Amino acid sequence: MPGFAARQVADWLYRKEISSIEEMTNLSKKMREILSIDYEVGLSAPINSAESSDGTKKYLYNVLNDKYIETAYIPDEDRATICVSSQAGCKMGCIFCMTGKQGFQGNLTSNEILNQFRSLPEFRNLTNMVFMGMGEPLDNINELLKSLEILTSDWGYGWSPTRITVSTVGLKNSISEFLERSRCHLAISLHSPFDDERRKLMPIQRTNSVKDILDIIRNFDFNGQTQRRVSFEYILFKGMNDTPRHIKELARILNGIKCRINIIRFHHIPGSEFTSPGMRETIEFKEALNARGILTTIRSSRGEDIQAACGLLSTLEQNKGKQS
Repeated sequence: MPGFAARQVADWLYRKEISSIEEMTNLSKKMREILSIDYEVGLSAPINSAESSDGTKKYLYNVLNDKYIETAYIPDEDRATICVSSQAGCKMGCIFCMTGKQGFQGNLTSNEILNQFRSLPEFRNLTNMVFMGMGEPLDNINELLKSLEILTSDWGYGWSPTRITVSTVGLKNSISEFLERSRCHLAISLHSPFDDERRKLMPIQRTNSVKDILDIIRNFDFNGQTQRRVSFEYILFKGMNDTPRHIKELARILNGIKCRINIIRFHHIPGSEFTSPGMRETIEFKEALNARGILTTIRSSRGEDIQAACGLLSTLEQNKGKQS
């Protein structure tokens, strides 16, 4: 095919919302026939969904030969966010996460990542994307970067990188590559500033410590990336990581880093010993961090009535398959 055909194909795939190669009408019939022998557009509709009373929707997708992933659609006034998965299951083993209890089942391809975005019924409403669904995005760095390139390139979907946030437990070998090859926002799952506590919550702390990650961020040259945001996700667990001691240590280790903290209220999962503190205690924790100069917000809890915590819906589907 002539070189300009690549641009034509990309235009059909990412701008004109086609569902078949036959619809690429500015390619010759012969070209379309040749393409159709080995390729398909790759769209796959969700196989199940659930809607919350607050408008949040959870979609279930079949991937990797009968594995399951989840995608959340979160409308909020003038914003509409999609939360996408990057893996089926997860290797990281965080003890508060239902996805981790599934074990690792496979990396998603860039097609399977982007399909969650493109085949979402609310696709045209979307304003923001977060890689905070099932799996660890930086453990699937090659396919993640492919999908981000397609999302943000002028020949792709043309999204601004500032509309996309990638969340990670903190894989030091991949964070530098992500920072260098993408301008999307970065969110680090922190959950405790203390080594011993974080090890209990997140086994990754043994080999990828918070200190390692903070050193990489401090040493990265953000020159010219004024709109790029680094944030730290902090799930509050009652009586465990919500004390004045934690506030003091968070302020110490984050000193000098331009960042924010997003406090997340814990979504209970079956068999978990953890609980979330009350809203009053959560607000007091937030205000204490703000008083120390760290911009801190509380993320709204959404979709709790539809198993919104990552991994719950797909676990139910997997268990259904085992029973049958």
